[in-house]
Amino acid sequence: MIDRISPSILSADYGRLSEALAHLTAAGADMVHIDVMDGHFVPNITLGAPVVRCLRGSTTLPFDVHLMIQDPLFFIDDFAKAGADRITFHVESASDVSATLDAIEAAGKEAGLAVKPGTPVEAVYPYLPRLAMVLVMTVEPGFGGQSFRADMLVKLTALRAECARQGMPELDIQVDGGIGASTIGPAAAAGANVFVSGSALFGSADMRAEIARFKALAAAARQA
Repeated sequence: MIDRISPSILSADYGRLSEALAHLTAAGADMVHIDVMDGHFVPNITLGAPVVRCLRGSTTLPFDVHLMIQDPLFFIDDFAKAGADRITFHVESASDVSATLDAIEAAGKEAGLAVKPGTPVEAVYPYLPRLAMVLVMTVEPGFGGQSFRADMLVKLTALRAECARQGMPELDIQVDGGIGASTIGPAAAAGANVFVSGSALFGSADMRAEIARFKALAAAARQA
């Protein structure tokens, strides 16, 4: 299983995003997590497809776009054309899940499906064969800097077991919310292999060293 670190630019200086992306590239990040919030599905507003399009030229890293919006189906083409590589939307959104997956597939992008803390992880099971990734939120979506909820670890374990049962044991399972040096190990041991981290990485003195440390901690926890 390949561990990947996806730093969240939600914790970056929005006035210097191009510089932040160059920094992530140099630091060895595997992808860039871009949180899109609409002020309806979650109580915050961030950025849209035009900003993603502008940022696309600042790095060759894959764009891991997380749509925390009410009607993701309406915006799939916009984000695909803007440069998203993997588009994740919420099973709790108003859009039909299958139709939204159809749109992502038609756009030639990888699809991810996310679940909030209050949603049973079983809600994503019927869609696993069509997904590149499942995102398990370990905080309530909408704001960065929240504390990791350890009670979400059981979701990761159940999801990894279900992936194996359906014949896709290597499916990416992403965890987002409060990921840092003290929480990445438990998340990895429970089944996650893609880790979104914001403040823990952007607040570090040496992001390259911190990303390497995160990967080592994840690998060690999984082998323990």
